[in-house]
Amino acid sequence: MRLVVPLQGVAQGRGGLLLGSLIPCALFYFLQLYLKRRRSPSDPSPPSTSSSNQPGMTRHSSLSNLLSRGPLRISSLATSIAKPDDSPYYMGLDRASGDPYHRIANPDGVIQLGLSENRLCFDLIEKWTSENLRDWVMGREGGDLSISGIATYQPSDGTMKLKMAMAGFMSRVIGRDVSYEPSQMVLTAGVTPAIETLCFCLADHGNAFLVPTPYYPSFDRDMKWRTGVELIPVHCRSKDNFVLSISALDQAFNQTRKRETKIRGILLSNPANPVGNLLSRKMLEALLKFAEEKNIHIVSDEIFAGSIYGEKEFVSIAEVVGSEDFDKNRVHIVYGLSKDLFLPGVRVGMIYSFNENVLAAARKLTRFSSVSAPTQRLLVSMLADTRFIVEYIQTNKKRIRDMRDLFVAGLEELGIKCTDSRSSLYCWADMRNLIPTYGQKGELELWEKLLNVGKINLTPGSACHCIEPGWFRCCFTTLDKDDVRVVMERIRKVVGSRTSCG
Repeated sequence: MRLVVPLQGVAQGRGGLLLGSLIPCALFYFLQLYLKRRRSPSDPSPPSTSSSNQPGMTRHSSLSNLLSRGPLRISSLATSIAKPDDSPYYMGLDRASGDPYHRIANPDGVIQLGLSENRLCFDLIEKWTSENLRDWVMGREGGDLSISGIATYQPSDGTMKLKMAMAGFMSRVIGRDVSYEPSQMVLTAGVTPAIETLCFCLADHGNAFLVPTPYYPSFDRDMKWRTGVELIPVHCRSKDNFVLSISALDQAFNQTRKRETKIRGILLSNPANPVGNLLSRKMLEALLKFAEEKNIHIVSDEIFAGSIYGEKEFVSIAEVVGSEDFDKNRVHIVYGLSKDLFLPGVRVGMIYSFNENVLAAARKLTRFSSVSAPTQRLLVSMLADTRFIVEYIQTNKKRIRDMRDLFVAGLEELGIKCTDSRSSLYCWADMRNLIPTYGQKGELELWEKLLNVGKINLTPGSACHCIEPGWFRCCFTTLDKDDVRVVMERIRKVVGSRTSCG
């Protein structure tokens, strides 16, 4: 058989090659003729090349116009956000998450010291969850499984049950007979939307907040991306242990006002991130007086309030404003459960404000960042377990203190000292004698070497707007005791290779 076609039974045999070629062509011709005669009179005639007004030419012209318009555009805001991150903070996080260290599965991976995450008490959370799963699903009072409390709409700013549980937990964490009113709380899906919501409530596009440095690198995202506010660094220095002064605050305020930028508030981190300092009662009183004098707000980020493990006591601004004759309407607190209770994936944050107008606006804005009903039910059960909460707080503080002491001792053996702080999940390490040249360039060279050679991700001070190069934030609560030894060996490798190169 020389040719196989659908009509091979007809075309096969003598002259099959000729017929096998002609018959398909003939059938195709008659099919075209048939379709042409069946065409509706309203159908356009075939395009002619002699007239530029024919549809064919119009389609060709439209295609050319489309091609000349370029790519489909998105908003300027989306374009700026979609750009690759150029901050070493996010670059390091991405590198570590893409090649995470594991003692057995990936011993040559990157050790994560740039993420403020507390894994030291994960076993306690896991144990409680396994023992209380039934209570979480069905409620502590038992009974038949009810889906109504999970599947139906709940208040976007949080249920009153969870607000009451949060108020009790915060009072227990902070102590000192500080009480919180649940009706003054607005719950959000994490502290990030809580801070952003306050920015929307307190400031207009182009307004500014004063922020003591060094400060948490993500404030530049959390507060600026969608609100359009500016952050004005208030520089603190190592000779003062990076403690904020009113004179530095006043200088930054006056310089900003000269640029005709309206200042709407001060953003505080207490305990400080990344240094770990605590604001004293005296300083908080001075800050409240400053805010009243300048007629601005104070936002106090107290997310590490329960992670204090030294002799100094934490003083919340809520305690100071409640015991003295200050204007409460300008004070707003943010808090969450991602640090003190190691529940970052649960995404629960809170705004606590004394200003009814701010609370009214924030409740409506939580439509875009509400906490899921199953999450709220889980937390009500967990926070209501007083025995567990007391045990967790005590154990957590001890484990953080022990890990901090072990980590800082290892750094000191390498000649690296840290600031004197006993709070939060990190230490602020002085590596100024290790940078090849004094300046941001030298600091980033050391950071890159620690990341690429030592396979350790730290947060360089420049990412925190620190005015003095050579300081690094080291988050040690992602480690266990065996990991600390590996970290020190890797740092020694980098320090040794730098020294050998002169």
